[in-house]
Amino acid sequence: MALSDGAHSSRYKWIALSNTTLGVLMATINQSILIIALPVIFKGLKVNPLQSNQTGLLLWVLLGFNVATTVLLVMFGRLSDMFGRVRLYNLGFLVFTLGSVLASLTWSKGTGGEVELIIFRVIQGIGGGFLFSNSAAILTDAFPQNQRGLALGLNQVAAIGGGIIGLLVGGALAATGEWRWVFLVNVPVGLAGTVWAYIALKEVSRPQAKQRLDIWGNITLTVGLLGIMLGLTYGIMPYGQHSMGWTNPTVVTEIIVGVVSLIVFTIIENFSKQPLFNMNLFKIWPFTAGNLASLLAALARGGLQFMLIIWLQGIYLPLHGVSFAHTPLIAGLYTIPQMIGFLIAGPVSGILSDKYGPRLFSTVGLVVSAVGFYLVNTLPINFNHWIFWTYLLIIGLGMGLFSSPNNAAIMNALPARYRGVGSGMRATFMNAGQMLSMGMFFSIMIAGLAMKLPGTMMTGLVQHDIPATVAAKISHLPPMASLMAALLGYNPLGNLLQQFGILGKIPTAQARILTGRHFFPSLIGGPFQHGLSLALFISAIMLLVAALFSLLRGRAYIHNDDVDATATVAPQTVTVTSPLGTGTKVAFDVRTGSAYGQETRFQTSVLRGSTSESQLGSNLESTQNADTEFRQALRQFQQGGSTSQSQQHEDIMTDAGYREALQSFAHGTTRGMVQRKTFADNEYRSTLRKLQEQNRELASERVDENGRQLEENGRQLEMDDDAYREEVKQ
Repeated sequence: MALSDGAHSSRYKWIALSNTTLGVLMATINQSILIIALPVIFKGLKVNPLQSNQTGLLLWVLLGFNVATTVLLVMFGRLSDMFGRVRLYNLGFLVFTLGSVLASLTWSKGTGGEVELIIFRVIQGIGGGFLFSNSAAILTDAFPQNQRGLALGLNQVAAIGGGIIGLLVGGALAATGEWRWVFLVNVPVGLAGTVWAYIALKEVSRPQAKQRLDIWGNITLTVGLLGIMLGLTYGIMPYGQHSMGWTNPTVVTEIIVGVVSLIVFTIIENFSKQPLFNMNLFKIWPFTAGNLASLLAALARGGLQFMLIIWLQGIYLPLHGVSFAHTPLIAGLYTIPQMIGFLIAGPVSGILSDKYGPRLFSTVGLVVSAVGFYLVNTLPINFNHWIFWTYLLIIGLGMGLFSSPNNAAIMNALPARYRGVGSGMRATFMNAGQMLSMGMFFSIMIAGLAMKLPGTMMTGLVQHDIPATVAAKISHLPPMASLMAALLGYNPLGNLLQQFGILGKIPTAQARILTGRHFFPSLIGGPFQHGLSLALFISAIMLLVAALFSLLRGRAYIHNDDVDATATVAPQTVTVTSPLGTGTKVAFDVRTGSAYGQETRFQTSVLRGSTSESQLGSNLESTQNADTEFRQALRQFQQGGSTSQSQQHEDIMTDAGYREALQSFAHGTTRGMVQRKTFADNEYRSTLRKLQEQNRELASERVDENGRQLEENGRQLEMDDDAYREEVKQ
């Protein structure tokens, strides 16, 4: 997908940044606003978290948006490459706004209301998929190479900052007691963004309408991701006498189907002519290393926010006398240091990575985040809030240092025509990591609770005059239900004691303690910390592994926007010497003879007929002169002789490579890939840039007319060169 003229205009690039930042901010606020507003939402829907199946539905209210977005990201990236990134980005704004309106209008109560809310959250997720899959690609198209780190850094600040702002907004809206405002707050922003995007954004990249959707790839990817997500969701639900459902045949089947589907998906993509998940892109090591680091970082931190909210809202704040009505807002305020750290480090690291490269900043950021996770792990359940804020600030600084340079490095490595699907792949890895992180954190937390909670609850109840037989039964409350009850500010002991007929038989003072706001949080605090400690330790290890991938990504690798990316993604290259005696080293694709490099440069004298400032209308005569000069130069080179078979092989490779490179240019195309060390001649670079400017302006008008004559020239050139090679061999 080539870039149109004016792609990097100073005015348009800032319009693109501001609009995509608004879209990402809105979508990420929506992801986190629900976490902290769940108590008021479920109270409004009249849902009891201890009722059968309520925990699973509660999780799907939370995860429905992320599941829909993750499953659809890559497909939407392909659709955007086909029909236009801006067009589908605009559609994302509209669909997201529609989903927000519907969610605010949820009319049913109880289970019916939960199901309706899940459906509307999925609609929001579809809109979010369009926004996430295109924002980075639109920015990469709009900004030149030396400013992409800044642009993507600011966009990523909006993404992470939106998650934290959502906690504050959700807390403030929850304090009003009116849960519908949690969804209505998105509507004016969505409407403004839709109109603004329609008016101001333009298609910078030319859509590839002739591409086709990879139907079987879409099906297998969707089934695979959904299977794993369903398995993870219900795997943390109780099953039979077990605290979790990993032995549930349905859960096992879902995970197996998901894994097998993803394996089949990778096989299909390797053989598909137009794959959904372009596996060749993984041959670009900076793209692969960046995505692996992003996946591991998302796995490490994706569930952290949820666990912190449970810790604050369900345990810490109640123990400090904060009323139920105010815990959401106060919990959101406690996370502000993390946002401050990200807002400080994100833009700065983006700017510096444009100048010094992304590897240092992204690697250090991951290590700093790992240190922050370790420090949080050392806190007691009833911590000093200043120390807590300091540790969150460290985590925010680390995430800011990592995210901006890493995203810029991933997108910079991609040819323009692959940025839509590449952006979708990047976002899929990140969202899938966050989704898997939720399952991982919950599984670890529940495992820790299952080990400690029954004994702790049994002891606490007996100490407050509850008969041992009743205490034993209550202590088997599923750990997941305990977590959800804590999150929703709900003390289940009053309901459970009443069910067993004990509440009215114990002293009033003891009953008041057991059903008050302090007893249940203090009871589960120790077991909760045990599970959280294990989860944070594993997350810190994953961040260090991610730092290793970031370190091994190599130096700055930037694909040249100005070169039309029609070449194979990962060529098999050899290095040969210019036949004109300049000593310049050039990398050629062994299979096609095409030149590859960060700035593909050709000898000026060979192509001087085409470097004229005249229009491409005279390019036919110029190219014929270039062909003649090329043959003369090649003949002189070959007459110099070669003394070894290896040198002869290199000479023949040089001939084929230069011939194919010349023919490729004569057809109005230049096939190039990034490989910074391959070239050193500045004159070649300036020559090619002039040629590319002419090609973009006039190639579409004259390529058909010139093409036929140039093909004939090429065939004649091949015949001449065959004769030359025979002479060399003799």
